[in-house]
Amino acid sequence: MHFQSLAGGLLAGAALLCPISAGAHDIKASPSEKTEAAFDIIETRVTIRGDEAVFSSRLRGEAGSRKPDATGKFEDSSVYAYVWPTSLNSADVGFEADKGIVALAVTFHPDFDDGAGGAANRTVWHPHWVVLAKDGACGGGLKVVDIPEGTTPKVPPTWPKVPLLIDSPSYPTTLAGDSVDVTVPLAAIGGKGLEGASFDGVTAGLRIDANLHQPLLCVADVFKVASGDLSLPGRIMPAD
Repeated sequence: MHFQSLAGGLLAGAALLCPISAGAHDIKASPSEKTEAAFDIIETRVTIRGDEAVFSSRLRGEAGSRKPDATGKFEDSSVYAYVWPTSLNSADVGFEADKGIVALAVTFHPDFDDGAGGAANRTVWHPHWVVLAKDGACGGGLKVVDIPEGTTPKVPPTWPKVPLLIDSPSYPTTLAGDSVDVTVPLAAIGGKGLEGASFDGVTAGLRIDANLHQPLLCVADVFKVASGDLSLPGRIMPAD
């Protein structure tokens, strides 16, 4: 199927349709043997616990057990990601307003580092905020928004100095058993209350352009969408 229902049909890309049910703050998805177990989301949620928000996904298999093969070069290299697209505005996470779809992503890419301040992170799963936009040049229909050469848009303090709307915060991130969890301080999200904001869960493969041209970083493959249609049916709510 194709992404249809986020931001008035902004998104396009392949995804597996699966029956879902959305509770107060979670999305449950039926397991699918067509999806590799490490990327087969069966539940995703975002809950508020005190002054933090916890982004969580549970998989049919072992979280983080599948990583892209190293190529030895930056261009045409791959990224695997566990992603939570949200209804947040790009200004909420330190960029200029209304630049695209804000998502938290936990990624692994063995061929390059993109930590804040030049920190090395190619050997570990780590979090990013990314801003996504439609681009038909990408196999999954989406790209991480490029920063055009010669421009200096507003970026967060932990922006890794790459020409993309991407942030590299050091949020506590755990992959253990069948679960991926990221703990985000509410103060890091523009100080705004998240309660009632919407989200979805996605697993995907991204790729650096072979010629390093815009789009630099494409969503190349969508492994699974928790809702089946990227409708963001989850709601961020306080933990029970």
